[in-house]
Amino acid sequence: MTLETPIGADTPAPESATTETGEHGAETPLLESYIAGAWRVPDATRTTLLQDASTGAPVARMGGAPDLAAAVEHARTMGQASLGDLPFHRRALILKALAQALTAAKDDLYAISAQTGATARDSVVDVDGGIGVLFTYASKGRRELPNATTLVDGAPEGLARDGSFGGQHLWSRLPGVAFQVNAFNFPVWGMLEKFAPAFLAGVPTIVKPATPTAYLTEAAVRVMVDSGLLPEGSLQLAIGSAHGFLDLLDAGDAVGFTGSASTGRMLRRDDAVVVRGVSLTTEADSVNAAILGSDAVRGTAEFDAFVASVVTEMTAKAGQKCTAIRRVLVPEASVDDVIEAVRDRLAAKVVLGDPRAEGVTMGPLASLAQRDEVRARVMDLVAGGGEIVVGSLDEPEVAGAGAGEGAFVSPILLRFRDASAPAVHDIEAFGPVASVLGYRDLDDAVRLANLGGGSLVATVCSADPDVVGTLVAGISPWHGRVLVLDGSVARTSTGHGSPVPHLVHGGPGRAGGGEELGGMRSVLHYMRRTALQGSPEVLTRLTGQWRAGATTNDGIHPFRKPLARLRVGDRVVSPPRSVALDDIEHFAEFTGDTFYAHMDEEAAAANPFFPGRVAHGYLLLSWAAGLFVDPDPGPVLANYGLENLRFVTPVSPGDEVRVTLTAKQISPRESEEYGEVRWDAVLVNQRDEVVATYDVLTLVAKE
Repeated sequence: MTLETPIGADTPAPESATTETGEHGAETPLLESYIAGAWRVPDATRTTLLQDASTGAPVARMGGAPDLAAAVEHARTMGQASLGDLPFHRRALILKALAQALTAAKDDLYAISAQTGATARDSVVDVDGGIGVLFTYASKGRRELPNATTLVDGAPEGLARDGSFGGQHLWSRLPGVAFQVNAFNFPVWGMLEKFAPAFLAGVPTIVKPATPTAYLTEAAVRVMVDSGLLPEGSLQLAIGSAHGFLDLLDAGDAVGFTGSASTGRMLRRDDAVVVRGVSLTTEADSVNAAILGSDAVRGTAEFDAFVASVVTEMTAKAGQKCTAIRRVLVPEASVDDVIEAVRDRLAAKVVLGDPRAEGVTMGPLASLAQRDEVRARVMDLVAGGGEIVVGSLDEPEVAGAGAGEGAFVSPILLRFRDASAPAVHDIEAFGPVASVLGYRDLDDAVRLANLGGGSLVATVCSADPDVVGTLVAGISPWHGRVLVLDGSVARTSTGHGSPVPHLVHGGPGRAGGGEELGGMRSVLHYMRRTALQGSPEVLTRLTGQWRAGATTNDGIHPFRKPLARLRVGDRVVSPPRSVALDDIEHFAEFTGDTFYAHMDEEAAAANPFFPGRVAHGYLLLSWAAGLFVDPDPGPVLANYGLENLRFVTPVSPGDEVRVTLTAKQISPRESEEYGEVRWDAVLVNQRDEVVATYDVLTLVAKE
């Protein structure tokens, strides 16, 4: 299979033919791949010229295919070994340091980004956006993952009445490589948003950038390699043809693809996926919609925010975003108002030209081939019933010396009087192009939005809760993300076209059916869940989490042990404490919690859950802390919460309670002199009935 540069919405053909080497001049650099720990010069017998998107000046040359077999072998051996030795927190700290290294180099990356046609604002979205992904996963990895190499999934499952046999789900990293095939439009962010979760999971990455902007990806990878932070084999760069790459992969590997829907379908049909079980996540083109609510008429804050969003999505990255608004759905009565408002805002806000020229707010497309592709798709939209109402396909006036040779297209807005015309719901002009459609009512708006066949994102703009509720409920199954926009968030919203690392990025149907980003969800793309079954002792040993029935140690009070000496299973069993009615009434008066179950015998007895007056659950928790705590200064630094609290059996006056506290999980912090200890707390009565269960979280000094 050839994936040199898949033709499609996100990945156009290079703008110049391959020629004999030497024609471009020795001064034009030849891009190198980074494979098996070394930068490798490709075969330069025939090279592809990459040009400045604004001026057409030569930027770089791309030579022959890289040695993908060597890259895969290096990832599976050195990459797996170097990452496998690192716990989640160590990997997270490396991501943070890589983000800092890229931050220090971002002015240089901006200068290179300008050659792709990106304005300063576009470069922030790509470069800073990618750096932000690294910072986010560095932070979330340390907050949300244990300092271990495997991840326990969910609560344990008891499979025997006496507790002697049970089950536990466990996530382990894939044993192979994460092979990413990226689009041209985000050469930095596109790489880092796949790399960060794979790295955090412990899976080495091979990056295959799209041809037109591969030189910017190479520059970013050089910064990361030169930092000296990357474990051996954890990141490799393959510039050039990826012909046959799927033949090298198996069920231990994962492919992340961003590009056209047609290429995504081709990948899904390959034997590597269908027969050998290679994990495939695709993020493909989509004809995203923005819906203006019937309440958001001209003059409202919502109308203004909607128009601003449409113009931003048409012009940011010159419309070369898989998340850009392609279909503008508005009430039929508002079509003319929206067209006029978009025209006025474009005239006021947009200056087309070389992004290095003063005052330019929108640059060219990434290549001449992409310019020609966009023009052809606009003509297809016109043939399918569209009418150009803003802009034109004529050569535009542009700012900047030498920009006349660039890949410029003016922002174009079309109007479809037949809102159901198939062309507008199927054809994506991957540039500064959008189409306005009028809808009759909310049901019609939902129908039109869903005709896109599955999209990455949609915006619903309305201040009417009923309008928002109807639209969101109707379109959500067909969209990966829905942004609800109103006047209160017009300034703080991240925007229609801005994926954030905390939320999933992807969409159903035509959009590829995959999910990227989304916090820990994307880390799990590079891990495999296994259902373990065995005794409590075996499950404790395999998961690193103590479970009831496994070995315990009742020696020194565990609060006297620093992290270096504390072990899973260390526990303390408290003496009993009796509960008197005076205790219940005092707690009620002192706290103000005079709920009838604690104060009114007749009312409490009438409650189906209580035998009469009962102790407050929070009274029992407070007593439990007093029963298990060791009060003197020591290794335990702080109690910072409890989780999974359940009250099981009510406690009546005259009952006794005691608590067992067992070290359940120990997680040192990589960059601190302390770690987190999770304790299993079980409160029982004099009949050994469970009164309450919960996890106590403490911070404990390492030494």
